[in-house]
Amino acid sequence: MYVHLGGDRIVRASELVAILDISIEQSSRVTRQFTAWASKSKNVEVIGEEEPKSIVVTTRKIYYSPISSSTLKKRTHQLPDA
Repeated sequence: MYVHLGGDRIVRASELVAILDISIEQSSRVTRQFTAWASKSKNVEVIGEEEPKSIVVTTRKIYYSPISSSTLKKRTHQLPDA
């Protein structure tokens, strides 16, 4: 199954590692270091032109999504069991 992250970006549900609220980046030094490292490695993608509301960590990349973390989490819980 797939999860729509916003814009034209979808990812496989099996690749999801974490869905974080964007505020965690400002409050957590470890998260800032992790996203900075990913940016240097060219493993970050900002979806759309809107202000990011969540950070989605997958096995391949980090996405800054304009969709709230609570909405994304609801989408993952609506997936049928495979």
